[in-house]
Amino acid sequence: MAKGYWIGRVDVTEPDAYKNYVAANAKPFRKYGARFLVRAGQFQNPEGTSRSRNVVIEFPTYQDALDCWQSPEYQVAMQHRLSAATIDLVIVAGYEGPQP
Repeated sequence: MAKGYWIGRVDVTEPDAYKNYVAANAKPFRKYGARFLVRAGQFQNPEGTSRSRNVVIEFPTYQDALDCWQSPEYQVAMQHRLSAATIDLVIVAGYEGPQP
């Protein structure tokens, strides 16, 4: 089964309140096997639009990625984020086909 990924672009508007979200999301992320591949860091935006932070989180399966977002634990954590940041988030299945 393909891995799952959260790909997020984030503008943090209330850094102190955002810390509460980070603390609260640790529990569901552990529960669903999340692993950060990208967490902020240096970036360039050669095309399109961007936000100030980027994140890529890998899950063991696409279903785990969906289940994490839908979990009661993450929904509680998300409440901390709603007033502290603006986010674009997609949940995608990894690609397991042929490579160039």
